Amino acid sequence: MSLRDLPSVDSVLQTPAASELSSIYGRPLTLQAIRHTLENCRLSHKQGDPAPGVANIIQSAGSILDSWTAPTLRPVINATGVIIHTNLGRSPLSAGARQAVLETSLAYSTLEYSLSSGKRGKREKHAEEQLKRLTSAEAALVVNNNAAAVLLALSALARRKEVLIARSQLVEIGGGFRIPDVMRLSGARLVEVGTTNRVHLSDYENAITDRTALILLAHHSNFKIVGFTSEPDLKDLCELGKRFNITVVHDLGSGTLFDTAQFGLGHEPTVQESLAEGTDIVCFSGDKLLGGPQAGILIGKKTVIERLRRYQLARAVRPDKMCLAALSATLLHYLKDEALETIPIWQMIAATTEQQKQRVEAWIAELGFGTCVPGESTVGGGSLPEETLPTWLLALPVRHPDAAARHLRTTDSPVITRIGQDQILLDPRTVLPEQEADLLSGVRSLRDQVISS
Repeated sequence: MSLRDLPSVDSVLQTPAASELSSIYGRPLTLQAIRHTLENCRLSHKQGDPAPGVANIIQSAGSILDSWTAPTLRPVINATGVIIHTNLGRSPLSAGARQAVLETSLAYSTLEYSLSSGKRGKREKHAEEQLKRLTSAEAALVVNNNAAAVLLALSALARRKEVLIARSQLVEIGGGFRIPDVMRLSGARLVEVGTTNRVHLSDYENAITDRTALILLAHHSNFKIVGFTSEPDLKDLCELGKRFNITVVHDLGSGTLFDTAQFGLGHEPTVQESLAEGTDIVCFSGDKLLGGPQAGILIGKKTVIERLRRYQLARAVRPDKMCLAALSATLLHYLKDEALETIPIWQMIAATTEQQKQRVEAWIAELGFGTCVPGESTVGGGSLPEETLPTWLLALPVRHPDAAARHLRTTDSPVITRIGQDQILLDPRTVLPEQEADLLSGVRSLRDQVISS
């Protein structure tokens, strides 16, 4: 066949098979796919390939349409044991939060409307009263993520002025969020105090000038400084701020309302503790240790929060109705003292080692292969670095670990795993109960690759 034998776009489009594609994907997109396919055929023919028939052209166009319309944001099964997995969307939402998002998205809502007055309302009210009640803060403001919360605080409170921060806290977290860069973007002037490993209260006091507007404390998040180290207590810094009339902002990063030490982990500073020490503003995430949607939360002194609320940047970083619905539902779990039983990440953190072993043993009994081995889960999400929780893993010795892991990632319900000592390792701690059937189905498809143990 020569290029003259290639059918025209119109003749292909008029075939019953193309009509079927049009009914699924719509005529404009199907037309694009057919044109794309025919262009590829012409290029291939120049390389010596024969011109395909109409059936092959339709098949190729269908494959192109599948790839063009396949969602890139897909649910996966997290069997890595990393509880707050940034690459996998951080914290899964509770059933209550999912229901709130569904109900809010299905219809109009009271996002900025007051039912009592029949007039325009404020979206800032959603979640604010819950946050105040949970933390005893005077006021609260929600934005779209914690990076935006820090940027808003710096821009509104310290633009063209100086911000003091310890050299030990000039952190960079995942995705390239760097404290010095955020300061430059806000228009504030960075003033470093102390040394990398040791910072004293006197370092802050000696750096104060008439242009100092803010003292910023940034949680170390994803790293530790060990050895010969020191930093002043938060309470002392807050007293220093009051003495010189300087606002103190504490960026907690993940932020937690629970004491993580009760679960066998290191102590993560809580939101309530930061407020109790006298911090003017506390910033933290909604989608990490809080267990809700992506959001940035600012709580603290009412006078300072009102300044942030009125600043023009606040409108640019405000959350949408679905974020607020999910956040309000998540906060309600805390208010009702049911967070440990309803919020997935806290269910995972609180789950015992024995419970993980029982789940793995049940998987092995159903699969008929695999071994139960001890391992460690991590919290992740830039919090509690080097802290782990003991767990049990399903270990699958395989001939080609990388290929097996890739196979599991390409199943209908993608499974994300770990590899260790030429084994596929699956941690039940981060596998949601409703995902177990799909997990086992994916693992069964590896049966031919599993080496008998």
